[in-house]
Amino acid sequence: MPLHEPGARPARAPGRVCLVGAGPGDPDLITVAGLKRLRVADVVVHDRLGAPALLGECRADALRIDVGKQAGRHPVSQGDINALLVRHAAAGREVVRLKGGDPFIFGRGGEEMIALRQAGIPVEVVPGITAASACAAATGIALTHRGLASEVSLVAAHQRAGAAGCDWASLAARRDRTLVFYMGLSQAADIAQGLLRHGRPGGTPVVLVSDGATPRQRALRCTLDCLASTARYGGLASPCLILVGEVGAMADPRAVVLAEAVEEVAKWAA
Repeated sequence: MPLHEPGARPARAPGRVCLVGAGPGDPDLITVAGLKRLRVADVVVHDRLGAPALLGECRADALRIDVGKQAGRHPVSQGDINALLVRHAAAGREVVRLKGGDPFIFGRGGEEMIALRQAGIPVEVVPGITAASACAAATGIALTHRGLASEVSLVAAHQRAGAAGCDWASLAARRDRTLVFYMGLSQAADIAQGLLRHGRPGGTPVVLVSDGATPRQRALRCTLDCLASTARYGGLASPCLILVGEVGAMADPRAVVLAEAVEEVAKWAA
């Protein structure tokens, strides 16, 4: 017995949302699984992507919605993004939430997942390559390396209003720990001060990577005691990742510029 009248449109099954990590900027670094989901989606809700070419992979008739945030400018609130995802999925559509990097590493993917679950919307997560991995690979740095680093800490340089802030004593305690600060350019002076005050040596290698894994990538290497001036006078732009640790000495000289010239500019400016 047919489930619907001949010629009638069948009832549409409930939709779902797939949180897809777009990777750090190079469109080739999205996963195969992520690309498959993107190509069949009815609706693509996307950030201000480092790889806008990925939007060319969408179906021609797919609805594409830009909800990208920039520093100091959030045209669509997180609550509105959550509601948008719920509304389209509840209407039976296949929705891809395309996020730079990895959805669950400083991407607020967890908040979106919880909101969707509470609304009864099925959620799938396709992980992406996060900036720490991508920038390390692009500059020839191993985040962990036997004899140099046995731990990695990923740290949000910008803290939510009212948050306790970084535990600098803990972050500075182990020299065999690589520290990776996301969106840290404007916080570089605070990062240096916090680590130096709690005993991290001033000669600790630091690498700053701006627009990592894109054609615009620029990377500078300095030491912790010069981090603030390098960030200020190095001509870097956000997004910028700051990598602190002994493994920074491994940086490929073809990909990373030493910041001695920046220090000369800083002395002149002072």
